[in-house]
Amino acid sequence: MISKLWTKYKDTIPYLIFGVLTTLVNIVLFWLFHYPMGINYQIANVIAYFLSVVFAYVTNKLWVFNSHTDTWRAFWIEMGSFFLFRAGSWVFDQGTMTIGVSLMKANPMITKVIATVIVVVLNYFFSKFIIFRKREKINQGSQRLESEDTNK
Repeated sequence: MISKLWTKYKDTIPYLIFGVLTTLVNIVLFWLFHYPMGINYQIANVIAYFLSVVFAYVTNKLWVFNSHTDTWRAFWIEMGSFFLFRAGSWVFDQGTMTIGVSLMKANPMITKVIATVIVVVLNYFFSKFIIFRKREKINQGSQRLESEDTNK
């Protein structure tokens, strides 16, 4: 029974585990930068978000989606798309923080938690269906382009 559940949700379960860890990295760093260090909440959010995205990329690539790229080109395409989509998620995160804290005068930590939950869900769909989808076509295309470059 457990093996059937694991097989059915083999991408979702590790994503949830590392998603929780990434969320903790993001929230703890935000708290650390904003409260004890006294950094403006918007700047603290940018720094925390960037560092958590680096953590997320490594864990998603290696342990969640078990993504292996065969060429440097495929690697850069994959990493570039990961950071591009995370930049889009950051716009949502930063917008939520600005609206919640500056306009609505909400507590920064509560606002951060709400924004982060929504961002985690968005990022799962971006990662599963766009960024770390099966790479055979990209790898084959990159290998073909690299071989054409060396034959010139």
